[in-house]
This record gives sequence, structure tokens and C-alpha cells, in this order.
Amino acid sequence: MPLTARWNYGGLMTNPQFAGHPFGTTVTAETLRNTFAPLTQWEDKYRQLIMLGKQLPALPDELKAQAKEIAGCENRVWLGYTVAENGKMHFFGDSEGRIVRGLLAVLFDCR
Repeated sequence: MPLTARWNYGGLMTNPQFAGHPFGTTVTAETLRNTFAPLTQWEDKYRQLIMLGKQLPALPDELKAQAKEIAGCENRVWLGYTVAENGKMHFFGDSEGRIVRGLLAVLFDCR
């Protein structure tokens, strides 16, 4: 059963000190384990990653400008962060690659 997540850049775009996690809370480490554990074929695992990546909204140009473009990747990848007043770091990113977008979605949801 595919995972679905509710993503929200929300206050991150208007307030760089946005206190909540910018990517939603519906996918957790536990739900990821439960989803990926029964998948034995690499094709199924890649398919699930691609489905997660499709749920990650495209990063607005404003945030791409703030982010660091990762050199050496086959596809363009952006990764950035903000630090809230309480010291929490909030990461954001995007990629032109479907599998990398899925990996970013997993990374952002496992906190």
C-alpha cells in the first residue's frame, strides 16, 4: 500500500524561522519501515521511492536560490536548511531525478 504524505512549505517561504517541520507529519520512520520491509525486489523499492518523490512539491525558485546545489550528481539536486529561533534545523530540497526526490522525501520525514 503506497504511503501518502501532506507536504507544506507553508511558513517556510514567508518566514525563514518557521517553527514546524516544513514537510508534514504523516510519514514516519515506522510507516516507512512497514512499507519497505515486505518489498524484496529492488524494482518495487524504487517504485515506492518514486511515488514518495512525486508527493514532494517542486521547490520554488526562491528556495532553490537559498539552497546549495549539490555538485557531482547526475541530476540537479538542491539541499538547504533554515534554523529556527529554538535552534531546530529544518531541511528542504528538490531534485530533477525521481529516485533522488524520493530519497529526499524519506530523509525529510525521518526525524
